[in-house]
Amino acid sequence: MSVIEDLRVAIGTAHVLGGADLDRYATDWMAKYRGAPLAVVRPGSTAGVAACVKIAAAHGLPVVPIGGNTGLVGGTMTTGGLMLSLERLNRIRAVKPEARLVVAEAGVILSRLHDAAEAEGLYFPLWFGARGSAMLGGVLSTNAGGSNVLRYGSTRGLCLGLEVVLADGRVLNLMSELHKDNSGYDLKQMFIGAEGTLGIITAAVMKLVPAPRAHATATLAARSLGDALVLLNRMQEATGGRVEAFEFMPRTYSERLRVGRPDLGLPFDHIPEVTILIEAATTVPAEARPDAAGEVPLVGLLEGVLAEMLEAGLLTDAVVARNEQQRRAMWARREAAAEICLGLVPAVDTDVCLPLDRVESFLTQALARLEALDPGLRSLTVAHLGDGNLHFTLFPTRDEPGLKDRVMEVVEDVVQELGGSFSAEHGVGLSKLPAMARRKDPVALEVMRAVKRALDPEGRMNPGKVIP
Repeated sequence: MSVIEDLRVAIGTAHVLGGADLDRYATDWMAKYRGAPLAVVRPGSTAGVAACVKIAAAHGLPVVPIGGNTGLVGGTMTTGGLMLSLERLNRIRAVKPEARLVVAEAGVILSRLHDAAEAEGLYFPLWFGARGSAMLGGVLSTNAGGSNVLRYGSTRGLCLGLEVVLADGRVLNLMSELHKDNSGYDLKQMFIGAEGTLGIITAAVMKLVPAPRAHATATLAARSLGDALVLLNRMQEATGGRVEAFEFMPRTYSERLRVGRPDLGLPFDHIPEVTILIEAATTVPAEARPDAAGEVPLVGLLEGVLAEMLEAGLLTDAVVARNEQQRRAMWARREAAAEICLGLVPAVDTDVCLPLDRVESFLTQALARLEALDPGLRSLTVAHLGDGNLHFTLFPTRDEPGLKDRVMEVVEDVVQELGGSFSAEHGVGLSKLPAMARRKDPVALEVMRAVKRALDPEGRMNPGKVIP
């Protein structure tokens, strides 16, 4: 039997796709990468995934997993490989309010996890713009971050257990619900962030937290990033670490937002050099219950800190959200980042992380060196400033591969000099392979290759990604 016939027998003809049905899987959402898979299979269970992987192994086929296809680094591209979609593994197996965890399959869309947690008075604290299409398996495979990393950590920190199909089709059951388990290597950590190169994540046990009773949200204008960090530290002290998000939007971002999404408006009648979106949240009833004047204590606390900063001259303006509509409007401006970049070409997309006190130095040095390299080059930055993660997008004046490579190397140079990382939360995929070759510690690469050989000796699991 041919591989296609074997797959049809294993999971049903309707779930082995070819021809025009491949189109929506073969191209990433930014249309930067286009692959040519042999077929797309859509198993509906872990056993189905295992069967497909065994068939691929028998025929010597590469296997490339795909979730919501919201990636930015080409991590799902393949030519001639078997693309394995997790979209039908979309069951929430259990929500356990007392234990504050959820057991869900890899194809569950993030917003469904938010809804399931909310129904129990809880919150799944992984939040970013693509939550309406990104799937759990994908965010685990890239160790996605988002806007709430500052308080809750990245996906890695929210995961208690995993179920993984290995390269030979065996199912590795690591579905622990324990917060402590010191019985040998923590194997699940190898698969989180591995982008499907070691195995295919099919399910996970994820932490939930109490749902916030109130938010305090504001958009403010600061003199500098250094001054903004003073506010962050002051607010963390005042709230006992309740700041959930601290997002940075420089002048270039606001200017592009005004052009790309004029309907969203801008918070001030001028465009400051540094705009910050800050949000704190509380589960404490006394901090969330409005007083006789209708004032929420947490909001009042934020206003008090902002007033101090304004009086000290560290801030030049501030707008506090008075209701949920105003809060959502503030977040809409921040979450339009990917949308307002679409169509701007040529582009070099970077996703870097710096120590918090070196973010400003990075921007100053990188932009100066890039201007010297390519006078007229433009930039668009948006950042999770609270954890030092910058989405630093450059638009060279010419669409030349050599120039784009030099732009990327300049960014990497500055990142390395300042003790940062060239990859923060988007993954490595294809686009960051040159950076991995140039910047990753050689011993670390040797160890990664050894792990890859041990778990995937034939090199069939998402080949050509992550490890140069």
